[in-house]
Amino acid sequence: MLPTFNLIESSVRDVHFGKNVRVVGPVNIYGCYIGQDSFVGPFTEIQKDVIIGERCKIQSHSFICSLVRIGNDCFIGHGVMFINDLFSEGKPSGDQNKWQPTRIGNDVSIGSNATILPVQICDQVVIGAGAVVTKDITEPGVYAGNPARKIR
Repeated sequence: MLPTFNLIESSVRDVHFGKNVRVVGPVNIYGCYIGQDSFVGPFTEIQKDVIIGERCKIQSHSFICSLVRIGNDCFIGHGVMFINDLFSEGKPSGDQNKWQPTRIGNDVSIGSNATILPVQICDQVVIGAGAVVTKDITEPGVYAGNPARKIR
């Protein structure tokens, strides 16, 4: 006997779009806001309560979890992962009250395969590819490494 399962199709639902937003499917985007003139690439998930500013580019295979706010004129590279649950009890928390927010300023570029924990990143920051951001970034500049540190 074959196992049974429920297939949930990728979709776009309950999303507020600004003007001229382009989305390339397949994607899973729900309960969020995407500002005007922004772009979302394929194989991307953007969860509820996310706010993405104007003129942003979200490249393919990225995951933007609940409680993330991204400013204007930002670039999110391929495969960028945002985290809102720090597994403080050694496992995923089913209690959304334990999840933490992330705030990304304006003119921020995040390189491919970076991981962004619940932090605040100020305006005019570049995060290098593969970086892991574990602490707030309060000074403009270029950050790279694991954990991410200012390199210039």
